[in-house]
Amino acid sequence: MDNLIERLNDVFRDVFDDDSICVDANTTSADIDDWDSLEHINLIAAVEDEFRMRFQMKEVSGMKNVGEMMQIIAERGK
Repeated sequence: MDNLIERLNDVFRDVFDDDSICVDANTTSADIDDWDSLEHINLIAAVEDEFRMRFQMKEVSGMKNVGEMMQIIAERGK
């Protein structure tokens, strides 16, 4: 999981163009100033590219925090 969070941090920093971002399992869109609906789409696409996977629409709409995103990624990696 440590490698997963490191990779996600890199993706978030790139998408939001902010090297100070440090996400954890409890991070939500309210914690990152520029995380709006458009950036959410960009973020999902970047995460999908990084982990070579595709989220289902119900997964994307149901994610409440980075921890739920991590759980989906980890399950797909099995």
